[in-house]
Amino acid sequence: MAARQLLVVKELTEHVSVTECSICTEVFTDPRVLPCQHTFCLKCLMNYGKDRRPGDRVPCPLCKKVFSIPDDGLSGMQKNVMEKLLSARKRSAGEEAGRRECGIVLCDVCSSEAASSAPLATKYCFQCQQNFCDHCSWTHTKVKATSSHVMVEINLHKQLKSDTDKISKLLKKIDGVLPRFEKEKNDLVSRLADIEGEINTTADKFIAAVQRDRVKLLSEVESIKVNRVKQLETMKQEVKQRVAALESLKRYSETLLSGGTACDVTRSVNNLHSRAEELMMFDVVSTVPSLNVNFTSSFHGNESLVGTITKEGLQNIKFNA
Repeated sequence: MAARQLLVVKELTEHVSVTECSICTEVFTDPRVLPCQHTFCLKCLMNYGKDRRPGDRVPCPLCKKVFSIPDDGLSGMQKNVMEKLLSARKRSAGEEAGRRECGIVLCDVCSSEAASSAPLATKYCFQCQQNFCDHCSWTHTKVKATSSHVMVEINLHKQLKSDTDKISKLLKKIDGVLPRFEKEKNDLVSRLADIEGEINTTADKFIAAVQRDRVKLLSEVESIKVNRVKQLETMKQEVKQRVAALESLKRYSETLLSGGTACDVTRSVNNLHSRAEELMMFDVVSTVPSLNVNFTSSFHGNESLVGTITKEGLQNIKFNA
């Protein structure tokens, strides 16, 4: 009987114009009927006539037929019987949902007839998309028009339906994951491109700095070389001059000793002594100061001179179904 009642209620309330308010386009809430027989939610009527008072004449929101607001306001408008039908539909729908939650499926053919109690469904037809009891399924296979239809046990259909729903949820989940992968890929490529630019910029700056240092260091080396060579050449000439003077003094002294008269020796000895002491004071070693030039490299083996790359948060990606 409950199945029959549910069918009747559904037939009475299946049309949108019967169950939905034309103002808010939602299912009626506390429906009130106007004299023109048009029905609206009480809250919609209250909002529609919020500036009107009892006794005022107001046009129907739908057909514009004028009606008077009752003495107790719009809340005094007659309630529509649709309120009871909607309540019955909710109760019947709740009963049907309760049976489905318990795994109870009724025969669609028997429940659509004026039967006092619809039997449980045992078979499901894929072509008709209906549930059948044993009797109706047997009849369904004997009718020529439906004899080729595929019938399966209702439990198998429920299992297949459950698996299909799970697959649909999984596909929906995957559809949400794929755009994220694409976004992460694009973000990664863009970020790495920026890093490549930073590396090239840093390396170019470093190369330019190294080139400047090389030019500077080579210039310093060249300056040291030129100055030192010039200094050594000057000291070389000075030593040669000293050597020539010493050899000349030595030859004069030897000549004076071997063939000079006593008068010559007496007249020249003081000058020769002074000159000899002057020349002997020349120290060749101290005259040429030492110069030690070294180069220390700032390159540290395998360490990067430009920078390093670090990675964080990179883990194996797992997808849990």
